[in-house]
Amino acid sequence: MSNETDSDRIDQLISALRDENESLRDHAIASLGQSGADAIPRLIGLMADEDVVIREAATSALVRIGPSVVEPLLEALQDDEWAIREQAASALGKLKDPRAVDPLVKVLKDKDGAVRTAAVWALERIGDPHAVPGLIEALTDSTLREDVARVLKKIGDARAVEALIDGLLGNNWMVRRHAAEALGKIGDQRGISPLIESLKDEDWLVRRNAAESLARLGAKEAIQPLLPLLEDENTMVQETVEGVLASLGWKSKP
Repeated sequence: MSNETDSDRIDQLISALRDENESLRDHAIASLGQSGADAIPRLIGLMADEDVVIREAATSALVRIGPSVVEPLLEALQDDEWAIREQAASALGKLKDPRAVDPLVKVLKDKDGAVRTAAVWALERIGDPHAVPGLIEALTDSTLREDVARVLKKIGDARAVEALIDGLLGNNWMVRRHAAEALGKIGDQRGISPLIESLKDEDWLVRRNAAESLARLGAKEAIQPLLPLLEDENTMVQETVEGVLASLGWKSKP
């Protein structure tokens, strides 16, 4: 009998998630979080509900169940429904389980922007350096770029800086552009000499981003190498470099 009553109770709690009364919803989330394995498939199904409140309530309940939900959530990362993939990524971030790192890195290439964003957020919560190479690749994604640069800064371990320097000196111009910017944001002095090297890059935006990053790093040793860029073929580079030189304390001779 107990199974039937368990399942009835789960039904009741799930319908309580839809109640207007917030404290009743919170009670249902907490109780579902204690109801264990039986509730997991039902809650994962609710992560696709059209009501965002229900989606998030289901996710909260799953997170409360704890480590036993990690495997089903990793499967849910591959669901056909974008909302399930998004909520699964979010839940895995809250659980901070290292098993989720590689699967979440794969999700950085999901076709849905909201899912990719949730994966970046989750990787930030988990904070595992193993995500660094995948995050650096994601710098080329315009929807993620700002968030990814922030997460790299937060993980901020040596590997992030080294991998960004590799990217800066590599042959993908999109990666070079974003690595040139991210090294300034991370603010590690090891970026200075590769950034000075990048002032000679064939891509104007790499040159410009490198100049801005050198200003952020307060790199006075960049003043001499920056001077030729006052006559860069690209006027935006020229203008940026004037500002950068001024911020580094260089004064042009009258």
